[in-house]
Order: sequence, then C-alpha cells, then structure tokens
Amino acid sequence: MIQSELLKNGFLEKAIEPSLDLFAEIKRLKQEKNAIVLAHYYQNADIQDVADYIGDSLGLAQQAAKTKADMIVFAGVHFMAETAKILCPDKKVVLPDLNAGCSLADSCTPDRFAAFKAQHPEHMVISYINCTAEIKAMTDIVCTSSNAAQIVQSLPKDQKIIFAPDKNLGRYIMQTSGREMLLWDGSCMVHEIFSKQKIVQLKLRYPDAEVIAHPECEEAVLELADFIGSTSALLKRTKQGKASTFIVATESGILHQMIQASPEKTFIPAPPDNQCACNDCPHMKLNTLEKVYLCMEYELPELILDEQIRKKAEVPIRRMLDISASLGL
Repeated sequence: MIQSELLKNGFLEKAIEPSLDLFAEIKRLKQEKNAIVLAHYYQNADIQDVADYIGDSLGLAQQAAKTKADMIVFAGVHFMAETAKILCPDKKVVLPDLNAGCSLADSCTPDRFAAFKAQHPEHMVISYINCTAEIKAMTDIVCTSSNAAQIVQSLPKDQKIIFAPDKNLGRYIMQTSGREMLLWDGSCMVHEIFSKQKIVQLKLRYPDAEVIAHPECEEAVLELADFIGSTSALLKRTKQGKASTFIVATESGILHQMIQASPEKTFIPAPPDNQCACNDCPHMKLNTLEKVYLCMEYELPELILDEQIRKKAEVPIRRMLDISASLGL
C-alpha cells in the first residue's frame, strides 16, 4: 500500500538514482518476471524503444490476446490496459500511470450511454475500442480505426447501428460505407484541434507534401487529406508512398516510427489551433521511462476489473478479433 501511494504521487520516480541504466534494468525485469512491454505509437520515443511490440489499438489487442508472458506492462492509456486485462484475466496487467486516461473514453459515461441505448433497442451497438470496459460490456461488436469500415459492412444492410463514442470516425465510416448510423456525440481532444488554416499554410509552403490524417480528425481536416487511415495505415503509407514529405494529422508520437522507417523522408506534424507546433496527447505523455521501470519493479499500479464486467466486455472484443482474422486484418 505504501509503495502504491508513493508511485501514485510520483515520489519513487523522483528517487531513482540518475546513473541507473533504465534500458538495461527494464530488459532485466522482462527476463526475470517473464514480462512483455506493449506500447502505443503515441508513447514517448524512449518507451517505444524498450517495447516488445509497438502498434495501434488493433495490433495491441491482438498481441495481448496471444502473449505467453506472465505480466503485461501496458504503455498506453487506461482503456488499452483494460482491454489487455479483459483478454488476459489470468495475467497481471500493470500500467506506468493510472491517471493516463482518454478524453474520448471520458465523453461516453456508462449511465448516459445505457440510457441512450435503451431509447434505441432495435439498434446493434458498435463501439470504438477507445471506450471504458463498462461501455464495451454494453456493446455487440468492438472495432478499431483499422477495421471499423469492414465490421460495419459485414452486418446486414437493414441492421440499424449505434456507433460510439467517436462521432468523427463514425461520420467518416458512414461516408465511406454508405451506411447510416446513429452516432454518439464524443470526440478525441487531440484530433479535434488540428487547424485547417495552418495545414493549408503548410501545403502552400510544401506543395509536394502529402497530407495524411487519422479518421478521428474533424471533417474539415479530412477534406484536406490525400490519405486517411488508422495509425498503422498512416505509418505504412509513409513507408510505401512516393511522396518525400508528409504532413501528419494525428498524435505526434507516431513520427518516431515514421522517421526510423524512412529517415530520408521529411515528416511535419500538423499543428493544432493554438501556439504549439505539434499535437501531443497529454494523457499518453503521462507515461515516462522511469514509470515503466517502476511499475515493472513493484508490479504497480495493477489493472483490476470487476469479473462480471470483464466477461461481458470480452464477448464483443472476441467478435472483433474473429472478424478481423477472417478478413486477414
């Protein structure tokens, strides 16, 4: 309990000996504890460098489902660690910072969503994976930005659908699939504040640059994009695309992987509508290399879920994984 409180308040992080080789210590702890570090593309570069797997939400869920590790260290945000625990109830799941939440997940509270769902009993619920375990427990099929279109299109055309919680992703899927859906009014704070005007100015400055954007972005930004896709699809585009310069409209953490994969190319983070040059998720960036080390050393904070909610939430996630596997995603 004392260690848990110290971790929560950041005291142990400050007490780490400055000369300690955190990369070597994390490698040692992986071996000693049969632990795996899963990291989202939006994590800090040094966390990505120590991760055993780096990916988007679909890839991370797939890795969690098949890992043989005893402990999963999830360097991401809270709902991602929840997903790992839902899929791996027999494994210990720890995360570097318990306060690493998600503005999109927070926009869809269980009580409000339950009332919304009750008003539309004939609708099937497809929930974006960026939601809490409680919302997943009220869902028929979970999706990610990598497979949302395919999952929607796999359903009968006369099936009525609620899509939650991201209205921007939902609107994009409606436009690309031709399916009408009832959208929950939620959004991601990172993808909502890109400046259309500043992106246009960048395009004028770099006329040969390709604008690539995540579908969580607002419609005005997506209209400027030469390519729209999930985080992993954006990375693939920069590897295989012919352009030498890319303006990237998603969380700036992905640029680390883009630069590593294509060092000869230029990557420009799309600027938000404020004084910052790039757009960082403040929740993702709560995680640090020091916190990764500490949560492995003390196996805290540990993600604990109510078993009844976990079982209910597992069903729609497994459906997503099965559909993705059948489609080769």
